[in-house]
Amino acid sequence: MTALGREAPVSEKDACRPEAALASDRLCFPKAVVDACPAKIVESSPMRDRFLQDVLANRNNRAILDRWEVLGLPDGWLVAGCLFQTVWNLKSGQLPEAQIKDYDLFYFDDSDLSSEAEQHVQARVDDLLADLGIAIETKNQARVHLWYEDVFGHRYPQLHSARDGIDRFLIPATCVGIRRDGPRYDIYAPHGVDMIYSGVLSPNPLTDHAELFREKARSYLARWPWLRADYAAAAD
Repeated sequence: MTALGREAPVSEKDACRPEAALASDRLCFPKAVVDACPAKIVESSPMRDRFLQDVLANRNNRAILDRWEVLGLPDGWLVAGCLFQTVWNLKSGQLPEAQIKDYDLFYFDDSDLSSEAEQHVQARVDDLLADLGIAIETKNQARVHLWYEDVFGHRYPQLHSARDGIDRFLIPATCVGIRRDGPRYDIYAPHGVDMIYSGVLSPNPLTDHAELFREKARSYLARWPWLRADYAAAAD
């Protein structure tokens, strides 16, 4: 195994062989997968800049994003709780990392939908980020439709990008992801980032599962009581 942040010398011919991937700190994917279509990015604004500053106040978010190129996830995004919960912590006067249970990474690779391939990616991410001492979940959004109904009891469409997965979080205010592109940070938030600061929790029409929404909202309110949940909008 190579040192963190460095790649083993692998020839171009061998670059995507399984044994080459095992020898490298950078995960290996087909070029067509890595060259995913561009996302709709939140344009520069005072609120966007505030959100980025708040997210990076969390040392774990900052460390993960600092290693983004090494992680090499196709259509990869750091998503969900570690982002909006960092904001909620700061608004509550808590440490940025407080009460964050895990850190979620989304990627999209439809070249291999097996659970074994996803587990291999998870193992490599765990190895690269082991020194952070945090729980990290890495999910291939190309295969969510294969297991979602068994876990949550609702059918789920086949997705076409990692952003499709971000779009379908149960609560619109939590639909957010961030990634590094060289020195630049890309933020994907289909409903904007203002909703994160307003603290209003409402159901997402794309995943309108009332009981799952209420369970998620109650969990958030237990930790951040100033949030407001629109339970009336969650139809049974």
